[in-house]
Amino acid sequence: MSKPSIHPRPIELLAPARDTNVAREAILHGADAVYIGASSHGARRQAANPLSDIASLVEFAHQYRAKVYVTVNTIIYDDELKSVRELIRQLYIIGVDAIIVQDMGILRLDIPPIELHASTQCDTRTPSKAKFLEDVGFSQIVLARELGLKEIREICEAVTVPVECFVHGALCVSYSGRCNASYATNGRSANRGECSQICRLPFTLTDARGNVLARDKHLLSLRDFNASHSIHDMLEAGVSSFKIEGRLKDASYVKNVTAYYRKLIDKEIALHPDKYCRSSCGESTLTFSPNPEKSFNRGFTDYFLTDRRPNSISSPDTPKSLGEEVKDRRNLHNGDGVSFFNKEGKYTGAYVNGLAKDGSILTSGGFRIPPGVSLRLTYDKEWEKRIEGKTAERKIDVDISLDEKGVSAADARGNFVRIPLGLQLQKADKPQNQEAPFAKTGSTVYRLKHFSSEVAYMFIPASMLTGLRRTVLSELDEANKATYPLKLRRAERRETVYPEKSLIFSDNVANRLAEEFYRSHGVEHIEKAMEKESPSHVRKGTRLMTTRHCILRELGRCLKNRRNDVALPLTLSHGKERYMLEFDCRNCEMHLLK
Repeated sequence: MSKPSIHPRPIELLAPARDTNVAREAILHGADAVYIGASSHGARRQAANPLSDIASLVEFAHQYRAKVYVTVNTIIYDDELKSVRELIRQLYIIGVDAIIVQDMGILRLDIPPIELHASTQCDTRTPSKAKFLEDVGFSQIVLARELGLKEIREICEAVTVPVECFVHGALCVSYSGRCNASYATNGRSANRGECSQICRLPFTLTDARGNVLARDKHLLSLRDFNASHSIHDMLEAGVSSFKIEGRLKDASYVKNVTAYYRKLIDKEIALHPDKYCRSSCGESTLTFSPNPEKSFNRGFTDYFLTDRRPNSISSPDTPKSLGEEVKDRRNLHNGDGVSFFNKEGKYTGAYVNGLAKDGSILTSGGFRIPPGVSLRLTYDKEWEKRIEGKTAERKIDVDISLDEKGVSAADARGNFVRIPLGLQLQKADKPQNQEAPFAKTGSTVYRLKHFSSEVAYMFIPASMLTGLRRTVLSELDEANKATYPLKLRRAERRETVYPEKSLIFSDNVANRLAEEFYRSHGVEHIEKAMEKESPSHVRKGTRLMTTRHCILRELGRCLKNRRNDVALPLTLSHGKERYMLEFDCRNCEMHLLK
């Protein structure tokens, strides 16, 4: 069990990056770490990046002591083990801080001692599972999104490594890593980075008597997670890393959401400096006020973090962005995008092209939106202009002092350098403004916080002071590289026993090394991952998804809380595809079956 520390706990804001340009923006806007896909085997195939780009990103991030985590979190086939081993070796060489994985076969590969993080695809929901992952060598554990504060606290108390929890962004309706719906339906495996997102489709829900309970509704589509009101409680529960979802999001989304949570976390750190501290260095200055409602969102939910409430989780009317509510049409501008439900009840959108005297909105499509129609602002033209281009800079404070023998500099990262003056000083009639040349830090990552001089009455040519500034800042760069605290992989305790004796197909064992790993830790029966068979071999009745989202509960028809007037089983259909629903009321879970 973890013990209280006399030192403040480092707190990490972890931002997503589909490419290295987005990653840089995330860091500039306050991220302590970023996670990004490499050239292969990331759970978002569309967000792959060449190693040369990642190497450049590592150098950029480490200036701020910010970390770069690379996702190698798909399941791996036997014929891919060699290439994955080489990929991890290259990531270690370029200085990546950690790799995020779900396939335990990686722990049996001959790889360098790079730090390992357990992906959310590992489906960690219990203290025993978390403790196992810590014992076999993981340095950070990402918890399942579905957990409440009490469950999170229990897990944090069971381990000594940092615990990472999602704080914002899109939600998978299934427990992550345990969804086979996409693969069974069309051969695109979520565990291989190819999820077809069937959960965002419209479905019709029918009971055993043929009664239609809902028609063409997005019954499996969830709102976006937003835990911004629970930062304090999550910190108190033991969370050390706050993760934003969104490796397919653009730069404006990542800028806005990262900056928003940076402010919230910094506020908590400032209130409790004895308990928490930042895990990276440098202060970000913004040109805008962050607001998550301005970015893509399907409406917000805190999911199961605090309590379970009907009609609070799903977004059945549309899987598209809901934006923010328009309270006054007069505040709209030409070019703004608005969305609304038309007369047929279909969620649709248009661009504003003017406001008529009667309050109707003229659209670029040539039709009018009459007064009284409820509108959502899904594209704010002025906001998007404001958030384009350079919107933040991040600087590291440095103190510089000058004496007759040399220049000393100490920065906020803990680096200290000293260089000789190399000049015979001559007295001046009046004090010289020696600070000005040192304050011109320009495009460097530094910002002069404090300057002192013992030789103010000595004349030093301005050109020499400028040269000293360049040299001392360059030396700080080199000192930071030399002292960067790159952590290594934890040792695996071979005697640790896995909490379960059996694994099923949704435990995603897809290669011989993963099977060897689990058997060495006491697992006796192992089914192979579904992806080892053709989708056509998936039998009727196979469980494709397990979720804490209950459609009946959202529809106000919870089987536990009212007389059962629903004839089970229920069927979900979309086109030719049909799925059966099972309800485990004891555990408040729903299962989707082929």
